[in-house]
Amino acid sequence: MASRVAAKQSGGVFRMLQKWYYERAAFNQIGLMRDDVLRETDDVKEAVKRLPEDVYNARAFRIKRALDLDMKKQVLPKEQWTKFEEDIRYLQPYLDEVWREKKEKQEWDSRY
Repeated sequence: MASRVAAKQSGGVFRMLQKWYYERAAFNQIGLMRDDVLRETDDVKEAVKRLPEDVYNARAFRIKRALDLDMKKQVLPKEQWTKFEEDIRYLQPYLDEVWREKKEKQEWDSRY
């Protein structure tokens, strides 16, 4: 029983650390999400190509706005910052698909 309480408390502490780090990273202050700031590897580029048009356009808008704000040395008003709870990993399903296909291709190539 005590171990369950400790696990719940450590999970809460971990969540608090995640939120603290998210807020200190500062990309949310210019309206970006976590997936907007991923390193542009070939896999990420392929996943971005597969995004639905509305999601792709929203991503492009956020990045352009962030570049403009950075150039002006400004941040958004606090009420417009991306909140930790609202930041979804919109690119993750497409990255998973790219990685699955890559793995399948490697397995296929290794067999034949």
